Amino acid sequence: MPMPLFGLDCTKPKVQEEERYLKANDRHFNSTFQYVNNIIKTSKYNIFTFLPINLFEQFQRIANAYFLFLLILQLIPQVSSLSWYTTVVPLVLVLSITAVKDAIDDYHRYKSDKQVNNRDVMILLDGKLQRKKWMNVQVGDIIKMENNQFVTADLLLLSSSEPYGLIYIETAELDGETNLKVKQALTVTSDMGENTKALADFDGEVKCETPNNRLDKFRGTLTYKENKYSLDNEKIILRGCTLRNTEWCYGLVIFAGQDTKLMQNSGLSTLKRTNIDRLMNILVLWIFGLLAFMCTVLAIGNGIWESHKGYYFQVYLPWDQNITNSSFSGFLAFWSYVIILNTVVPISLYVSIEFIRLGSSFYIDWDSKMYYPKKDIPAVAHTTTLTEELGQIQYIFSDKTGTLTQNIMLFSKCTINGKLYGYVYDLARRRIDVTANTEKVDFSFNSMADPKFVFYDHSLVEAVKIGDPKVHEFFRLLSLCHTVMPEEKLKGNLVYQAQSPDEGALVTAARNFGFIFRSRTPETITVDELGESKVYKLLCILDFDNVRKRMSVIVRCPDKKLYLYCKGADTIVFERLNSSSQQLKDITTEHLDEFAGDGLRTLALAYKKLDETYFKDWQNRHHEASTALENRDEQLSILYEEIENDLTLLGATAVEDKLQDGVPQTIETLVKANIKIWVLTGDKQETAVNIGYACNMLQDEMRKVFIIENNDSSAVGAELRNARTTMKGIEDDLTTIQKPVKPNFLPEETADADYGLVINGDTLAHALEEDMELEFLKTACLCKTVICCRVTPLQKAQVVELVKKYKRAITLAIGDGANDVSMIKAAHIGVGISGEEGTQAVLSSDFSFAQFRYLQRLLLVHGRWSYLRMSKFLRYFFYKNFAFTLVHFWYGFFCGFSAQTVYDQWFITLYNLVYTSLPVLGLSLFDQDLNDRWSMAYPRLYEPGQLNLYFSKLEFVKCVIHGVYSSLVLFFIPYGALAEAVRDDGKTISDYQSFALIAQTCLLVSVTLQVALDTVYWTAINHFFIWGSLAVYFAITFTMYSNGMYLMFPTSFPFIGTARNALNQPHVWLTIFLTAVMCVLPVIIVRYIFTELKPDFSNKLQYQIRQTKLLPPKPTTSYTRRTSTRRSAYAFSHQRGFGALITSGKNMRMKSVNLAPSKVGISSQPDK
Repeated sequence: MPMPLFGLDCTKPKVQEEERYLKANDRHFNSTFQYVNNIIKTSKYNIFTFLPINLFEQFQRIANAYFLFLLILQLIPQVSSLSWYTTVVPLVLVLSITAVKDAIDDYHRYKSDKQVNNRDVMILLDGKLQRKKWMNVQVGDIIKMENNQFVTADLLLLSSSEPYGLIYIETAELDGETNLKVKQALTVTSDMGENTKALADFDGEVKCETPNNRLDKFRGTLTYKENKYSLDNEKIILRGCTLRNTEWCYGLVIFAGQDTKLMQNSGLSTLKRTNIDRLMNILVLWIFGLLAFMCTVLAIGNGIWESHKGYYFQVYLPWDQNITNSSFSGFLAFWSYVIILNTVVPISLYVSIEFIRLGSSFYIDWDSKMYYPKKDIPAVAHTTTLTEELGQIQYIFSDKTGTLTQNIMLFSKCTINGKLYGYVYDLARRRIDVTANTEKVDFSFNSMADPKFVFYDHSLVEAVKIGDPKVHEFFRLLSLCHTVMPEEKLKGNLVYQAQSPDEGALVTAARNFGFIFRSRTPETITVDELGESKVYKLLCILDFDNVRKRMSVIVRCPDKKLYLYCKGADTIVFERLNSSSQQLKDITTEHLDEFAGDGLRTLALAYKKLDETYFKDWQNRHHEASTALENRDEQLSILYEEIENDLTLLGATAVEDKLQDGVPQTIETLVKANIKIWVLTGDKQETAVNIGYACNMLQDEMRKVFIIENNDSSAVGAELRNARTTMKGIEDDLTTIQKPVKPNFLPEETADADYGLVINGDTLAHALEEDMELEFLKTACLCKTVICCRVTPLQKAQVVELVKKYKRAITLAIGDGANDVSMIKAAHIGVGISGEEGTQAVLSSDFSFAQFRYLQRLLLVHGRWSYLRMSKFLRYFFYKNFAFTLVHFWYGFFCGFSAQTVYDQWFITLYNLVYTSLPVLGLSLFDQDLNDRWSMAYPRLYEPGQLNLYFSKLEFVKCVIHGVYSSLVLFFIPYGALAEAVRDDGKTISDYQSFALIAQTCLLVSVTLQVALDTVYWTAINHFFIWGSLAVYFAITFTMYSNGMYLMFPTSFPFIGTARNALNQPHVWLTIFLTAVMCVLPVIIVRYIFTELKPDFSNKLQYQIRQTKLLPPKPTTSYTRRTSTRRSAYAFSHQRGFGALITSGKNMRMKSVNLAPSKVGISSQPDK
């Protein structure tokens, strides 16, 4: 990893590890292994390597190497007919501008690294805690973490403020999940608590796996006091996590800095070049070939002419002293023509490209429609080299949490005893949409209500107040059946810590409607029901798992009655209802379908009154099963099935996984632009699928959504092949599947209908294996939507690289967390969302903004315009320079191949620098075929960029043909017109200087008319640049060819009087007019024919606008959601077995726990 630009690397070279071995509190021992320290470096350069590495990167651009070669040639007097500074000044300018830009970008990365490396942390050194910087942390150190702090390094948890060495962490930066996870220390270390002496004396030895990127696995052993303890992922806290609801904890540093799993997943910063840059490298090679061909022809011509003519005219045209024969003369002429004809690729091309990209990036920075006022976050272009590639995106890879969603769960609607709540109606009982002016429910009657909770249906509050028993039972169930932990640090300020945001939303809803979950012990739950405090005895928690898809609690009410409360996926709960609930089930099903149509996540609620005798018998059998040594899970499952039966349905809840504003509309628009969107998320499968449906990426209209989940490579391959067979309707030839030679490119294939693909991280690991990656890619590319869930940061990058490798498509990755950094770096374009998960994604991105919906404008407006403008610029630039340069080629046949220039030296110097620079810059900075509102309203306008229709090898060939034709016109018409011409006074004007002046004037007028013809969107600036450049040309020409300039600088301005003598003749102006018409007339004819016979979508739309005088459509904010019959089940994203922690009391403070032995049942295996 290179050192930072403004810092020094003091680390030692890293040794290849086979196994990590370390001792706690022994820096001397650990230093012998040369483990890296905790310094991170994401910058590419340091103060010593910047210049050589940056120049090396810049000279990978073939044109820069070519200009360096030209500079060397121009230093040879026998060859050069132009001064050396004509090349060195623009070359140094281009290299300097790019170097400064790269240095600024790297300095920002360095500042970010410095900010992270200088965070404070408490390290146990010399028996006491000392405040140090993160960069000072070393492997084997014991550090203290406090609540809400970021974890410094990958740590082995030793002890914590919580009972039994438990801690709670949030892993949003690693896997995108904000639900809390539990970690637990070994008993032998947790007993040390915060006893610094005991911790300082701790000399345990750890042997474990080497640094790797696997976030969900860890293998190792701890040896302490001659005892060996097994270490797994449940005892490891990873860098990037945040400590929550835990006052403090101590940890032993296992991996630091670049060795941490977070950094192992971050990927490397690579030099990003656009598709046009790569194409330009190829075209420059073609031009070199053409240049070599022309120079060879002219050199051979020179040799032949000198041997047959020049040899005999040495009295008038003497050879240089070092020229001894015509062959050597031809050799020197070759290099002279290389210098003269080098303007086919002028260095000003690259200067102009940098200015255009800079202008395009400023447009993004200044765009008020991409500014997010709520958080004062504007859109920012962090790079200026990739703007036109925004107009060529074919694949978008998006994170889910924080990118598509706000990571906020809202209790939206519910159905209780067959009555629907949550919708708003007008006075005529017609359902209306919720707006900013809709009256909210007033919860002021409840002093413990959460002020952030919003609900609009007043009838539900009325039902609570009038004492509807079913409504009360509904909210009682929500306040009892959960694994939420309450925290009341300040009186009246009740905070719920939920393992999943779904749980939190439901308990908060019950709280606002008067059923306030106040506290819990391992054996009791305290609920304030409409102001009355009630204590329920918790007898058993039947915990959630992915098979059960439900959870239940058994409680004894204050009136001594036994109840089982259950909530879960509707399909699961409905199977367990008693016959009396059939009618209610049908009504509830209709309501659930309605919720599904709104994209809400639903959960069915049911209860059962238990018989005392039966329960005692069941409880005894449950205790036996929970302590069984064999088949424990199977025995418990049977008991759960037995008691969770004959339930009475209460209703259902509908929770909204709050999407960011405008996400469904943005996705729909981007899909219409023929952009494929893949979701790569660390979230659970069901959560990801729910969002897929909510965003309408997955739809009921799809013929099938393939769920690929298998842990065996051969089975994964078979599932993928079966999916392909289904989608294509034909079976692949096995020989093609098993073909040993991989293709370099996969052509586009189409399926016979719309399909979706969902694959999880474990399965994806097999799918990305070398012998299966093509099968996965072929299958995925046939699908309209691809969702990869539970993927690691590195897998995200691997998927992106796979598409880049075989599809040769331009890719964009968008995310908001540190877990998205590797994906953002791997894609051609990386976009960071300034969200809730830190700034790592933004710092690593090429572009950033606050909301996913701005991506639509970034691509369809800024990207399309940038690509259109860059394409026009390149086509015009190559045309004008071929037309300019090839006149020299034709002139060579009339000047004895002497490498004499057609034009005045000053015209050659100023042609690209002054006369033609501003008009083409005006074109490439301001031109637009349609305004931003049309571009957003018609996504099909984006397709030409994806297909490279505006600038490609074919378009370049057309430019060359156009330039060759124009050069013929520009040379031979003035030549023919002046061959026998005389002035009005009878004096000749067929001299070299007059011909040079007229030829260059014809050229400038013709190329200026061409840029005017290419301009669609005229502004005052365009008029000023185009016509002003012509005026400047004539002003400079008359000044430089005046008597005064000649008298002051006789050798520099030899064209004395040429302008006033030639340009006052009518037939000269007629020649200029005829030449200009002959140059632009074919262009007008060809464009007219193509527009009439083969118009593209932009032509048709512009024609329709002109004919019907349409106004640009207003941007729409409303969105009509497609109806869906799929009911999105509750995600249950909390960990299995969390109920066991509650009933054991291990996650509760000792002061709130009854120390008497607990008899409460648990749903999973006892804590080990």
